Amino acid sequence: MKTFFENVPQIKYEGKDSKNPMAFKHYNKDEVVLGKKMSEHLKFAMSYWHTLCAGGVDMFGSATIDRNYTCKCASPLEMAKAKADAAFDFMTKLGIEYFCFHDVDIDPESENLAEFKANIEEMTDYIKGLMDKTGIKLLWGTANNFSNPRYMHGAGTSPFADAFACAAFQIRNGLDATIKLGGKGYVFWGGREGYETLLNTDMGLELDNMARLMKMAVEYGRSHGFDGDFYIEPKPKEPTKHQYDFDAATVLGFLRKYGLEKDFKLNIEANHATLAGHTFEHELTVARINDAFGSIDANQGDYLLGWDTDEFPSNVYDATKCMIQVIKAGGFTNGGLNFDAKVRRGSYTPEDIAYGYINGMDTYALGLKMAAKIIEDGRLDAMVSERYESYKSGIGAKIIAGETSLDELADYAMSLEKIDVKSGRQELIESIINNIMFS
Repeated sequence: MKTFFENVPQIKYEGKDSKNPMAFKHYNKDEVVLGKKMSEHLKFAMSYWHTLCAGGVDMFGSATIDRNYTCKCASPLEMAKAKADAAFDFMTKLGIEYFCFHDVDIDPESENLAEFKANIEEMTDYIKGLMDKTGIKLLWGTANNFSNPRYMHGAGTSPFADAFACAAFQIRNGLDATIKLGGKGYVFWGGREGYETLLNTDMGLELDNMARLMKMAVEYGRSHGFDGDFYIEPKPKEPTKHQYDFDAATVLGFLRKYGLEKDFKLNIEANHATLAGHTFEHELTVARINDAFGSIDANQGDYLLGWDTDEFPSNVYDATKCMIQVIKAGGFTNGGLNFDAKVRRGSYTPEDIAYGYINGMDTYALGLKMAAKIIEDGRLDAMVSERYESYKSGIGAKIIAGETSLDELADYAMSLEKIDVKSGRQELIESIINNIMFS
């Protein structure tokens, strides 16, 4: 295997006192936390697009990062294979056991769809060989149904049937690639599935068509051996003004309306949660309590900026709250922690990519250990249980059991001499969390 990250060594765990920037301080894959190895709790995945493809382009400037992994005179397929070599070299050095991709990340896109299909078949053969050599696995696959100009008005929600058909073609290709590479997840992200103005939009038809496309994808996938999870990744806006997969609650309503809830779970991204006006913890909780928790895109946004900055995660509080929800959900089944994160435009060296991943993996390792400490301490769970004590006996128990009526409750309320509403103790809880995390 060729080496593309010459200055990135094999990254090892050296402990919290290490000053080595090319070492893990907290991520020790074999450390046991709550009865499982850290690597089992934290199924880290590399995002092919941000890690290997994103060149630092923004609306005000051109690329700052060299993403050519071979001679610029090489053919598109040779360049794609060199990029795959670089991907597996990087994952091997970081000890990352999974990856995620869009079809166009691994395949030199062509307007000739037959050529595009042939290219992806050749590239998945090549990547499967790298997977067999390294033991690295595919977490999930997807299709990029948003970048090509044919999707300027949407893909599954396009007003134009030809664009819809092209989206179906790419989804079939993406599912074939995912099945071939043994992936246990397939993601729908509604890149341009939304609207700029309702004045020219038939929202009902667009949502119906999106559901039709998803049902066809499920039928195709199941009939071709895909036994994993389909995911929807909520995001409220950007690139469209309003996207139909606005947040976890909106997606759950969509799935239930169209009878898709048995096949689909949610892929929750931290940055998308904050764009929707929620916390990451909130979106994970909504997914968990609705039995729809699936996978995570691990990143963070800048609270001072109103767009999807996709920064590498470094906020240990957020990672801790995230991992509490993951543990309460029973851990990952088919999903994992995909680093849908990119280096800043001014961080243009290969080493910068490694620094981002090392910090992100350490952040979630710390979050896991802190979450375990909070759960094992037990005080927070005890306080929550005590707060809802009134539903364990008397009229509260009858409410939970469905053994009362509006008349009985009204009569009960009129008989009360005093209503006992206790303090929420939020400040105490926050103090306890700090005490547990930093003791």
